[in-house]
Amino acid sequence: MAIVPHTAIISSILGVAAGPRWTPRIYPGQLAQTSRLRADLRADLAGFGADLVEAAVLCASEAFANAVEHTRSGGPGGRVVRALHVPAPGRVRLVIVDDGATATAPRVPRQRTAREWETAEHGRGLLLIDNLASAWGGYPVVPFPFCADLGTAVWAEFATGEVLR
Repeated sequence: MAIVPHTAIISSILGVAAGPRWTPRIYPGQLAQTSRLRADLRADLAGFGADLVEAAVLCASEAFANAVEHTRSGGPGGRVVRALHVPAPGRVRLVIVDDGATATAPRVPRQRTAREWETAEHGRGLLLIDNLASAWGGYPVVPFPFCADLGTAVWAEFATGEVLR
């Protein structure tokens, strides 16, 4: 069961933005969809600075991969939602919503030896988001303790360098 069945519901789940927002996009929960996610995001952010666009694209790719790898979004019929809006003048917020928890969860690695960093195949995505976004975080799609496994929204904000109207 997917937590986000209709586009109309997506806007209410993600909240009303303070400024412009783009139509949310829904992707099948397959890593092969990452290139489509990137292309769509580049198209949606046309007109913004190249640094902002590339940072947002990399963060979206990492959050999308985590959703596919660590949640029900990567299972049969799973989906990932990508939303984009302006929460305040001069800021763009990217939101990736998954279909709900599984037994694994991404985490920011805290302690690794230099050798472990050299050979690690996973564990850098959230560090990239932490370094590229001006702010980021996550929250449950449904804010009730007994609904915690229904999905998570991971968000990242980027400064536009200009005041949007």
